[in-house]
Amino acid sequence: MDKLEEIFRLQKMFNDDLGEARGLHNTDTETWIQRLTLAMLSEMAELLDEVNFKWWKNKKEFDPALAKGEVVDILHFFVSMCLRLNMDAQELYDLYVEKNRENFLRQQGKSDKSGYTLPGTDAQL
Repeated sequence: MDKLEEIFRLQKMFNDDLGEARGLHNTDTETWIQRLTLAMLSEMAELLDEVNFKWWKNKKEFDPALAKGEVVDILHFFVSMCLRLNMDAQELYDLYVEKNRENFLRQQGKSDKSGYTLPGTDAQL
């Protein structure tokens, strides 16, 4: 099985179980997106704490395993958000590939989107 599809399958199982156990099935999509965005921001703040961004504090030793754990927490909430938007692994992949292509075009000066001109050139980037 495709690994991304498996991640989506496992997250859906978890979300369904959580929704049943906590009575969360009647929450509207917009509220879920708000909640999941806040949850991801919280996890990102925890990740930021793992990389010694507080220059005013004594540094602690960087632990890649702890950082990876925070990244996985972010992924859990991100996949939940995808599912709440009725996006499956295939649609996420397709939209990612499309956006990645556009990002390359922008950096190559071949995009129709304005605002990507290289300094010192007339080339649109």
